[in-house]
Amino acid sequence: MKIPVPDEILPADRLGRVHFIGIGGAGLSGIARLMHQAGVAVSGSDASDSAVVSALRAEGITVHVGHDAAHLDGVDTVVATTAVREDNPEVVAALERGLRLWPRSAGLQSVLLDKDVVAIAGTHGKTTTTAMTVMALRAAGVDLTFAIGAEVEALGTNARLGTSPVAVVEADESDGAFLVYTPRIGVITNVDADHLDHWGTEQAYEAAFAEFARRAGVTLADRADLATRTVGFSDDARLRGHDLVIEAGRTRFRVSSDGTDLGTVELAVPGRHYAQDALLALAAGLELGLDPAALVRGLAQHQGAKRRMELVGEAAGVRVYDSYAHHPSEIRGDLEAARSLVGPDGRLVVCFQPHLVSRTRIFGEEMGRELGAADDVVVMDVYVAREDPDPDVTGARVAEAVPLPGDRVRFVPDRAGVVPALVELARPGDLVLTLGAGDVTALAPQVLAALAERGDGEG
Repeated sequence: MKIPVPDEILPADRLGRVHFIGIGGAGLSGIARLMHQAGVAVSGSDASDSAVVSALRAEGITVHVGHDAAHLDGVDTVVATTAVREDNPEVVAALERGLRLWPRSAGLQSVLLDKDVVAIAGTHGKTTTTAMTVMALRAAGVDLTFAIGAEVEALGTNARLGTSPVAVVEADESDGAFLVYTPRIGVITNVDADHLDHWGTEQAYEAAFAEFARRAGVTLADRADLATRTVGFSDDARLRGHDLVIEAGRTRFRVSSDGTDLGTVELAVPGRHYAQDALLALAAGLELGLDPAALVRGLAQHQGAKRRMELVGEAAGVRVYDSYAHHPSEIRGDLEAARSLVGPDGRLVVCFQPHLVSRTRIFGEEMGRELGAADDVVVMDVYVAREDPDPDVTGARVAEAVPLPGDRVRFVPDRAGVVPALVELARPGDLVLTLGAGDVTALAPQVLAALAERGDGEG
């Protein structure tokens, strides 16, 4: 459901009691935490129980499982996820009662009105770059406010209200949210057409990023036409990475700013795209005038974000990772990183779940081609969110495009058959990667349990 942004966004302390529909999601949970920490009376609801719901309750926030109009008794403002349907009983009640009904962007902006905001946008890498920026700034002594689109283990949360004027937030473009914020510094990781269900055309998508760039001084990776500070490994980048090494699950590179050496960055995560994200985080800190050495130390403390090449565990000699990649470019980056983790005798076994009918319709074949970097591939059916199913757009479209022999690619539309297929394929020394923005993440622990039950002697 598309909820309009209000003409006037009031500060959070003037919203009265605020209720969040879909509070268990990565975006709304963070905003609810910030408001709660600011002393706003907060409640929420979600379709199902989850670890996030339990954590919010432990922090003192009332969370209901299931949606009911009664949850809005005494509420003044409602903030809803974009995934909510128009017939949701809480949405219906909010409209009938004349309550403020806001999208998440307005909710977050209400907390940011008195902040110096660093807003991190881009098609890929937003979450990791935001998390790295937070880690870097904290190491430089900044007690900042932050809101990240995933739980970050090193931070213990996805959002926190700080005491300094600085705020670092992930600025999502999927529903236009990033155009609501008023950043002091904007960061664009990259621009690669996506979310065309909302934007319609690639040209409109790119125009939105141009508008975001106009709203702030922008640090931009490899797009000099919009940048005030270019960042990357190219010769003409103002903040430049050199001598990139990816090995043993880590990434290392030297960095210079306008020709001045700033030292060596060590990351505890593997991948060129993570090095690019780290450069952007460093650039944001430099724009704030912070000590480069402290920023570099903070980057070394980043251990990854939830569902970003996350090691779930190991069983029967097989390591299982989970990642959020759902766009062809993200698949390419994560498979490159995963390949660096596989030993000389191991194989990369990938389980991919396409996300969104519209995205699969546009990019399905390209997704399949990128999955060809694996050794064996299991493709699930499309995870349907925000849209209605289309019988002509299924995971088969992706599987048929994977450039591997037929016996190394399986389309498994029945969810119950996915874990057995992965366990059958995996051998000691292999790496299994569950990939996608839907509920494929729930399968990784099941794969581990099934591997443990199988033991080392079978394959």
